[in-house]
Amino acid sequence: MADDEEEQGGRIFFSNVGRSMELEDEIVLVSVGIDIGSSTSHLAFSRIVLERLDTRYMVVERTLLHQSDVLLTPYSGDDEIDADALGAFFADQYRQAGITPDDIDTGALILTGVAVRRSNARAIGTLFSEETGKFVVVSAGDGLETTLAAFGSGAVALSGRTGESVLNVDIGGGTSKLAFCSAGTIRHIAAIDIGARIVAFDENRRITRVEEAGRYFGRKAGVEVELGATLSEADARRLASAMVEQLFEAMQGGEMSAETVGLHRLPPLPSVLPDVVTVSGGVSEFLYAEKPESFSDLGPLLAEILRERLERWSPRLEKPEQGIRATVVGASQYTVQVSGSTIFVHPLSLLPVRNIPVIKPAIEFADKIDPSDVAARVTESLSRLDLNSGESPVAVCYDWDGSASYRRLDGFCRGVIEGLAPVLSKGHPLILVGNGDVGGLVGMHCKLEAGISSLVSIDGIKLDEFDFIDIGAMLETSGAVPVVIKSLVFPDKKLGSG
Repeated sequence: MADDEEEQGGRIFFSNVGRSMELEDEIVLVSVGIDIGSSTSHLAFSRIVLERLDTRYMVVERTLLHQSDVLLTPYSGDDEIDADALGAFFADQYRQAGITPDDIDTGALILTGVAVRRSNARAIGTLFSEETGKFVVVSAGDGLETTLAAFGSGAVALSGRTGESVLNVDIGGGTSKLAFCSAGTIRHIAAIDIGARIVAFDENRRITRVEEAGRYFGRKAGVEVELGATLSEADARRLASAMVEQLFEAMQGGEMSAETVGLHRLPPLPSVLPDVVTVSGGVSEFLYAEKPESFSDLGPLLAEILRERLERWSPRLEKPEQGIRATVVGASQYTVQVSGSTIFVHPLSLLPVRNIPVIKPAIEFADKIDPSDVAARVTESLSRLDLNSGESPVAVCYDWDGSASYRRLDGFCRGVIEGLAPVLSKGHPLILVGNGDVGGLVGMHCKLEAGISSLVSIDGIKLDEFDFIDIGAMLETSGAVPVVIKSLVFPDKKLGSG
């Protein structure tokens, strides 16, 4: 919510637009998605139409207004992003779109690779300082980047729509991210040090960039890979062939060579054969193009050789809904809900809280709730979304089912607290968001029986992973709290695309 919100007559007014969102049945927002990575940077503008369903606004239409060019991320030093050049690029794209920062209602800024590093993140933050309150900022590590790519490419939705299992292979500049999807969910993820720009060169084919993985593949392929060396077309093909060989081994999962295991940044996939393969990321632009444009990296060769291998593999190759823009076309959306009145907040001064990432662990609400199982599921969710460092507060979303007996409440609360130990140990409050009407009981149990002194427990709210929430101060008239939900929007063929 905007910082200048006002409470009037029990309603939440957004004074920056002079309207009560609770009184409007339809809201139109302009959204921007920005992706800044080690290799490329780009952005997209969308118009999003939301309609009110009870107290929640749902996206009913999304129109893509402008997709930017794809910029090779500029550097002023080895690992220092050139913020001035990046800022000039974004300013030019805003002009081309006919949009100003003042026109933007909301957005998502996704940082990956070296863009996440402290000095770079600071410089990038100044580019958007005037819009900071409007943006969800996501620093995507390997787990989150893999998950974002799987959703953004449409692979997750495809697996739910068709009932087929889908392996999404997102090949970027530095890494390849693998996500095995079935029944509309991600079952397994992996990431490996194979990418189009682990070796890059100039127009004279002199090598200008080498990652450690590039040196490994140089040794494996018998190719000299050092700064300033000339990389012939034949040598580049040998490099790309060696990379595809080990990427394909990782895609098949299960037993694999120690060398391939060693390249993994996340645990390898199990041996599960998909029905369909989709390829996203920068390399996908070459793999699905009839006449691929040439860049000074290994992308075109990787695409050519991988496609040959895929055409001989039994799973069917399909084109994703989004390729290089898998994580950015969605941008973000605002939805608004009002909590139930059976909530627990202690102390009240904790509110408001803003831009809290949401996890939704797959908790089994059996007759007896096992705290160790709850803790394991919370831990897995934190790890998948790269939140296990505890640097950020986290909201745990749950759909309570069954009675709220002491034993079941105790198992749930103690399990969540154990799983959130990395977060709570850093001094962040316990934030719980339920979809039923047990928020007050859960909060009281956490405080009185588990000794948690800083917590927010609300209910009557429906959330999903990839949501970020703002929880406003309590409404004196109702004892409820207003909640703004900012969700990454991924391709969905049911929505209008313009």
